[in-house]
Amino acid sequence: MQLVTLDWVIVAIIMAFILGVGLYVSRRVASDSTSFFLGGRNMPWWLLGTSMVATTFAADTPNLVTGLVRENGVAGNWGWWAFLLTGMISAFVYAKLWRRLGVVTDIEFYERRYSGKPAAALRGFRAVYIGVFFNIMVMANVTLALIKYSNVLFGVSPEIVVLVAGLITVTLSVSGGLLGVLVTDFFLFILSMVGALFVAWFAVNHIEVGGLSQMMKAPELIDKTSFFPDFFDPNQYVPILLIPLLIQWWSAWYPGSEPGGGGYIAQRMLAAKDENHATGAAVFFNIAHYALRPWPWILVALASLIVFPDLDSMGTALPHVDKSLIQNDLAYPAMLTFLPTGLLGLVVASILAAYISTMSTMLNLGASYVVNDVYGRFINKQASEKRKVRVGQLVTIVLMVGVALLALKLESATQGFRLLLAVGAGTGLLFFLRWFWHRINAWSEISAMVFSLGVAFGLEFYGPEHLQIWHKFALSVGLTTLGWIAVTLLTRPTDASTLEKFQADAKLDKDTNIKAGIIAALAASLSVYGLMFSTGSILYAQYLPALGFGLVSLLAGIFTLRTYRRAK
Repeated sequence: MQLVTLDWVIVAIIMAFILGVGLYVSRRVASDSTSFFLGGRNMPWWLLGTSMVATTFAADTPNLVTGLVRENGVAGNWGWWAFLLTGMISAFVYAKLWRRLGVVTDIEFYERRYSGKPAAALRGFRAVYIGVFFNIMVMANVTLALIKYSNVLFGVSPEIVVLVAGLITVTLSVSGGLLGVLVTDFFLFILSMVGALFVAWFAVNHIEVGGLSQMMKAPELIDKTSFFPDFFDPNQYVPILLIPLLIQWWSAWYPGSEPGGGGYIAQRMLAAKDENHATGAAVFFNIAHYALRPWPWILVALASLIVFPDLDSMGTALPHVDKSLIQNDLAYPAMLTFLPTGLLGLVVASILAAYISTMSTMLNLGASYVVNDVYGRFINKQASEKRKVRVGQLVTIVLMVGVALLALKLESATQGFRLLLAVGAGTGLLFFLRWFWHRINAWSEISAMVFSLGVAFGLEFYGPEHLQIWHKFALSVGLTTLGWIAVTLLTRPTDASTLEKFQADAKLDKDTNIKAGIIAALAASLSVYGLMFSTGSILYAQYLPALGFGLVSLLAGIFTLRTYRRAK
């Protein structure tokens, strides 16, 4: 499969437009680090929300969804669908708290909430751990997906892929700061969605698939289309549905779905005009991320099961692809090989857009941690704002180099997803409670990190061989949670004066509507699930269930609005 001249022209025009917008916006970037990393704290909800969605629309996301559907059917997506609960609680409870606190990064939270040397050490360590090592792991997974696309479509070497894509992304990130990321994200998201819709259309209408109605009758999809796992088989419903809904959403720390908000989600909340814009951005993100976006990918995944029923058939169809890359998540890029000239160029550009959007955000976020929470805090407290910006730009380049090196070692998107879940298992409850439970201190967070990493790797390499993935996850959550709670109760609480100032800054003493916020979040989650399943039922030509799910979505949405107004 090769791009012809028309395809390359389309790709070049779109990439030139994106670079042009980013470089134009860079002229408005202020010389101070707060503006570079937060866009002046004056961003509207719709731009921030779109940027959140664009960031999570990484090049690896369609691959991940495809792999989940091929392995466990549509119901396999509950592994990430459950995080809707996390996102909505962050939106209705924590978004306003982050905006009130007014920090530059969510890592700065540690010295605002905790006291003494442990708080300072925690801030510096988390900045490096999350901003550098963990961030590189996330970005490497995204880069792996781009490598697979390029290998399938053009036979381009991984080294060339990371070099070219890295140069484009770093140019945008270094020149425009967060404002450049936000503005380009707006166009990148539109382009990515258009590309995803076209891919779904051609996948469903592939000659072997025969259209949507014919596809739904295919024997290969008999046990793949249900929204829920088989409730008569505990080996399905326990790991696929119960673990995510009962344990995972509140216990696991995962980029983009951090309990209580964190990472680039918190960064967008902190960049909002005010508390209402912070909440609105998070709500919009969760609606678009879960209800509107997954179905094009799911349709492609289902169609791929007919065209490539197993890995051997995929390998036979793609003899030029490295055998180590032949995994279920490769089916999405494999389906792109059937696109016609011209449209292929548009879709390739949309994939590059998704990659650039995610990477530019993560690079900016990682640089903000290093500059604000390491360099400006511990290395050069007297550094000028201009120098901080320069250091941030240098860190961006270094991070991209680390990403390129790691990406060449990974094999599948599902592998990366499970690894990230494993190392964050058991820490989530702490992130929810640390705003309200005064006994939590810096040692609570330090111990949670140690227990999470230690238990996860211990079970992976030294645990009983008969343990399944969900067994290991549940054990990690239980042991880690018990561990950090024990440490919390055995160590001294945060200094009273520090805690009082934190509560005053976040206005926790005046916030009496937390309960209403949680109720609104749960109702909003029900509304989004209803909309998501209503859309799926329409695609399945199951109109009565579609009406039922739609009615649930509408009623839950109305209840959410009324409850939120009371919570304000």
